[in-house]
Amino acid sequence: MTRAELLSRISSAELTEWMVYYQLEPFGQETQYIGSAITSTILANVNRKKNDKPHSVDEFMPKFEKEEKSPEQMLNFAAMITAGLGGKIGEPE
Repeated sequence: MTRAELLSRISSAELTEWMVYYQLEPFGQETQYIGSAITSTILANVNRKKNDKPHSVDEFMPKFEKEEKSPEQMLNFAAMITAGLGGKIGEPE
């Protein structure tokens, strides 16, 4: 859904309220990993050696931060996708 479509369905005030609510009570796909991370942490901790440092939930949570890429890296990626899809890379017409 585009921003325009979203704003045609709800007001800016309602969107802001949802954004604030998300800050207080996160929801969505990323929050679904917490249960698995807790279970994995428990399993890892009950099976660790006596003198090993306990594991934390953060160690088992996937990381969703996006890596910043340079313009050259982005162009190389675009060229790779273009070539993979059978396109040709050349001068614009």
